[in-house]
Amino acid sequence: MASQKPVHEIRVGMITAAIWENATTNGLRYSVRLTRIYRDGEEWKRTESFGRDELPLVTRVADLAHTWIHERAD
Repeated sequence: MASQKPVHEIRVGMITAAIWENATTNGLRYSVRLTRIYRDGEEWKRTESFGRDELPLVTRVADLAHTWIHERAD
């Protein structure tokens, strides 16, 4: 995944879902990576750790990713 780009990204606030498309013998499959961006001094960083108050946004982004993938299902 590191050398490729996601087929779609969804962002709500500082929470991002990167959606990856994977070709398999059974057709296309999708995977999702949820991250939070934050600033450390002058540098922007990403983490896969979420605080209590960020969980509603994680839920929203995951739901949007699910909808996006479902709309493309075979």
